[in-house]
Amino acid sequence: METWIPEIRIFHGCEPDPRLSHLAACAGGDGAWTMAALMHLGMLRLLAVISGSATVASLAYCLLSLWAATRFLGRSLDRAPSGDWPSLSVLKPLKGADRELYESLRSHCLQDYPQYEILFGITETNDPAAHVVTKLIEEFPECKLKLVTCNKRLGANGKVSTLAQLAPLASHEILLINDSDIRVTPDYLRTIASELQPTQTGMVTCLYRGLAARTLASRLEALTISTDFVPGVLAASLIEGGLHFGLGSTLAFRRRQLQAIGGFEAIVDYLADDYELGRRISRQGLKVELSSAVVETHIPAYDLAQFVSHQLRWARTIRTSRPGGYAGLVLTFTLPWAVAALIFARGAAWAWFLFSAALSVRVCVAIASCRFVLEDRKTFDSLWLLPLRDFVAVLVWMGGLVGNTVVWRGKKFSLKGGKLRPL
Repeated sequence: METWIPEIRIFHGCEPDPRLSHLAACAGGDGAWTMAALMHLGMLRLLAVISGSATVASLAYCLLSLWAATRFLGRSLDRAPSGDWPSLSVLKPLKGADRELYESLRSHCLQDYPQYEILFGITETNDPAAHVVTKLIEEFPECKLKLVTCNKRLGANGKVSTLAQLAPLASHEILLINDSDIRVTPDYLRTIASELQPTQTGMVTCLYRGLAARTLASRLEALTISTDFVPGVLAASLIEGGLHFGLGSTLAFRRRQLQAIGGFEAIVDYLADDYELGRRISRQGLKVELSSAVVETHIPAYDLAQFVSHQLRWARTIRTSRPGGYAGLVLTFTLPWAVAALIFARGAAWAWFLFSAALSVRVCVAIASCRFVLEDRKTFDSLWLLPLRDFVAVLVWMGGLVGNTVVWRGKKFSLKGGKLRPL
């Protein structure tokens, strides 16, 4: 019997029935092997149940995201001001000059808005961005543009340090901040100002679409924004009964709300300054409104190493800012969970059904976000990369679970409680 049993085991026969191997082992008295085989099958079944359940939960999240997108598209927020358009101060902290900086800043000078100023802040007089601003001042003499050197370092976050020095120089009650690479349409300020009009609204923030360069990593970054980040923001707004954070693409608020939270100085050491600013204004009992305006950002021509570094910084920032939300991201990996269920269930019919449903619903979410919410036709053409992006997201999430070191603007920092500490 000892020479017969191994020949019908799974590893030696051509295509033996696993159950026959188990029976043969029992007949031969190979109890240890039988126990190991049973444990192996039991583990596979357990993993199949876990991955299948996670797929179902992820499908529910996708359906919730679709509902949230439908609600966002069905809103009517376009309000005319009750009186004259309020005056605005736009604060633009700058550091360096990339290939799209001129066009991005120029779009802010082409606003169809009666009264606004733009304060550009640099930390060093020889910053390349200074030349771009000087060119704009010459091109638009009718606009109130001012270049300010903010050479004090008030904390670890250089951007917020610059904002803290720009804010006292602003002439108007309403302040608007957005990142230097943001490009806007001519009706941008009118839309933001009208949506900030209600007294219960403390902040207006914007979704954004990423315009990718030609590299694969840049396209994956754009796909992440359009098919993962944006649906996540819409779902969070629905689940939490509104937004309780801001997005760096646009942060518009009144000066008195900034003063009530202690000014920019109160968040000068935080990496996720946009999140903190929105969260603190929300805690005053005021609403954070997600604007109907969608802005654009140009994504650099990342290589894979730069892409991974940026994604890890993003992941670790979310983990330290919203630990509960970060843990919940595990249920957003729809396609990876469906593939895992298919593998662990060894191609069972129910697993194929789940996989088909997961693929269909995930693609629907991507289309709804890209094509309808963001009107992002360029990224829409890259949807064939979606499975790759979703599996890379799992690896990034796992990497974000460990380590507290991030690289930002070429410098290394440690993260603790959302705060930056230079290394």
